[in-house]
Amino acid sequence: MRKLGRVSHYAKPGFLIVRTNWVPSINDRVVDKELTLIGVVKDVFGPVRAPYVALKPLVKNPGEYVNSILYVDSRRGKHEGRKKARGSGSRRRRPTPKRRG
Repeated sequence: MRKLGRVSHYAKPGFLIVRTNWVPSINDRVVDKELTLIGVVKDVFGPVRAPYVALKPLVKNPGEYVNSILYVDSRRGKHEGRKKARGSGSRRRRPTPKRRG
């Protein structure tokens, strides 16, 4: 878990704006100090030394998190919901077409 920064405000399009000193990856999960999932990173903008991060909130009242410190969750992978391949032959092949004539 790495500290992302403090939430500066809740923007009109529905994003939480966070000021940080490093650049997280897009779609990183963001949590609070109780490890509650707050949202995901959707955009990084602003100056290189101190960028802003736009979070798409996944909570009911995102305005409650203004002035709170948020963290990037590194416990789980980004592609947690994906199914793993069952080996080399996991794809079904199409049958070969029948010859005409």
